[in-house]
Amino acid sequence: MNVFSLSGETALITGGGSGLGFGMAKCFVEAGAHVVLVGRRIDELKKAVSELGSLATGVAHDITETERAAELIQTAEKAAGNPISILVNNAGIHLKKLALETSTEEFQSVLQTHVLGAHALTRAVLPGMIQRKHGNILFTASMASLFGIPQVIAYSAAKSAYLGMVRTLATEISSQGIRVNAIAPGWIETPMSQKALNGDKARAAKILSRTPMATLGAPSDVGWAAVYLCSPAAKFVTGVVLPVDGGVSIGF
Repeated sequence: MNVFSLSGETALITGGGSGLGFGMAKCFVEAGAHVVLVGRRIDELKKAVSELGSLATGVAHDITETERAAELIQTAEKAAGNPISILVNNAGIHLKKLALETSTEEFQSVLQTHVLGAHALTRAVLPGMIQRKHGNILFTASMASLFGIPQVIAYSAAKSAYLGMVRTLATEISSQGIRVNAIAPGWIETPMSQKALNGDKARAAKILSRTPMATLGAPSDVGWAAVYLCSPAAKFVTGVVLPVDGGVSIGF
């Protein structure tokens, strides 16, 4: 038996058409899972699905429409032909602004995507997982969940909220066969990180200088960590936040 196999699992990955979501999807498919990629950009989803092959399905959806969360789960399960057994709450938006310049509306927009969107989908997928006594829920946290980073107050608040959600959910539902964990990526080569670092050479240099491995990570680094956390190899692991960061969170 391959304890890292995800054969027979169906994973719904929000923000799955690009970046970390697509990186996780590629690794999930290699591990044998069927993946349902969720995103707002149809062309991006089609391209991702075509690259992943027959084990991938795309569903266009805006997770900020929280009242349609149950509808998304039903659509995804119908498209995949199987119930969702893994939910990856990965979709997010980035806002790089000083706290003093961040408006209430901008703050709410970030929280709506990361926190309320994730909660709505988790709430929608849980009844089926509880009935089957099997499931994994994974949150994409951040270094901003672990220590202070300037100019990202809304993003930091949202990602820090994930840690509380993971711990509370784990205590509520782990006894029912559902594990809940998070990954806290360091700085990974993605379009979002490139946008955050674009034109800010001092920030980029600071990131590399405080990363013990002295390099940015690849989406697959996060992807294989996600495979582990959702696989039988991690059957006694719940409520944890796993940094995948090249040592950033312990560096000096």
